[in-house]
Amino acid sequence: MAFFLYQILIRGDENMYDVTIIGAGIVGTAIARELSRYELKVVLVEKESDIANGTTKANSAIVHAGYDAVPGTLKAKTNVLGNSMYPKLCQELEVPFKQIGSFVVAFNEEEVKVLERLKKQGEENGVPNLEILPKEKVLEMEPNLSDQIIAALYAPTGGIVGPFELAIALAENAVENGVEVILNSPVSKIDKTEEGYKIQAGERVLNTKYVINCAGLYADKVNNLINEEYFKIQPNRGEYNLFDKTVGNYVNKVIFQTPTPISKGVVCLPTVHGNFLIGPTSDYVESPQELQTTGKGLAEVREKGLKVLPNFPFNKVITSFAGLRAKVEGGDFIIEEVKDNKGFINVAGIDSPGLTAAPAIALEVVQILEKITGGLKEKENFIRERKGVVHFMELSPEEKADLIKKDPRYGRVICRCESITEGEIVNAIHRPVGGRTLDGIKRRVRAGMGRCQGGFCAPRVMEILARELKVDITSIVKDGKNSYILTGPTKSRKKDN
Repeated sequence: MAFFLYQILIRGDENMYDVTIIGAGIVGTAIARELSRYELKVVLVEKESDIANGTTKANSAIVHAGYDAVPGTLKAKTNVLGNSMYPKLCQELEVPFKQIGSFVVAFNEEEVKVLERLKKQGEENGVPNLEILPKEKVLEMEPNLSDQIIAALYAPTGGIVGPFELAIALAENAVENGVEVILNSPVSKIDKTEEGYKIQAGERVLNTKYVINCAGLYADKVNNLINEEYFKIQPNRGEYNLFDKTVGNYVNKVIFQTPTPISKGVVCLPTVHGNFLIGPTSDYVESPQELQTTGKGLAEVREKGLKVLPNFPFNKVITSFAGLRAKVEGGDFIIEEVKDNKGFINVAGIDSPGLTAAPAIALEVVQILEKITGGLKEKENFIRERKGVVHFMELSPEEKADLIKKDPRYGRVICRCESITEGEIVNAIHRPVGGRTLDGIKRRVRAGMGRCQGGFCAPRVMEILARELKVDITSIVKDGKNSYILTGPTKSRKKDN
């Protein structure tokens, strides 16, 4: 297996790019991968230390069917198209995806009317095979649901995915096709130039013809660096509980409650890796930094989760977390060229179903660029497929023996909870846009994702990172730039004379 060395941009400040993408979440990476099909010089800029470090790393991981979006909106268009693209996309990039279907459950006749509206809306959007099922059929399919439900809307095209794994895979494939990546480089200034734009990104100055603003929770701030303010991001926090794999098959589908005007509600679902997830809440907050969980929020998760799954063992929780969604007034996605600054494209307000819609949003952006430029030339040598991470424990005994023979590091288990080997961790470090932090490795190969949440394996993962990157172990951080873990030895011992 070929290993790729991760490269930070090394070109000079005066280097001209065709396209600069700001923000390396699921949308930015999807656009980067789509643009890498063309004869363009593209750079992807991210303020954080890794791909998918914002909304993408903390969401429900649901591939929505598309019945919830209002017909005629960008959300409706990109949701349904994006859903249809997922099977092929995840196959090409070797990313975990399961089309398990979803239920929206109703507890009374008023909620059944909402299901009927959603079904009609979904059919108008082009969602296939929607059905409203009676209680008996629903409980036959999902016997652990509350016997108080009276019906459910069934959408067989709903699914689940690994969200940060997909974003990382998109970035890796984009890099393989020539896209450059800059991390730890917040955009602080944008100026108009004769040829396009000049961008201050961290310590670098980038000259570019076109700008695509996918900055998520900070998209309004990036827009306002050069354009008139015309939208404002409203951070909306959602809190979750993640549960042990022993209850990972408690239900087999995504279980929604009847939605409200501001939220799809608390959802119960298995994950692609065999855990179980319940959440999120929905609370507007002042700052895009308010990622703390709260007693009130987690109590709401429990209360609403038990409404649907009355016997669910909440004592099996292994961690809790919060994510932020970037909402805008009006509720629809913003995907457009700014009128007063040609070549500057905003992709903003991408809340739910942004994960589902991302591949289709990328196509929308390509269409906008084609109109601006008069046409894009496709590459003849575009690399469509990306080789995924090797999961050693999923191999056959013969494959394991062969791999250990080639690389003995695959025979050393580092993370006992998830059975992750040293070979997998080393591979994750040396892939395109490889992991550089403790959480970066966690998101790529799941070391630290199990019951102990890294309590045992974290020191060993840090040692491997320091060794492979040839840096002092005290420079290895948990996730963000200053989230250091070690500062030095707690005590020293003099050698005996």
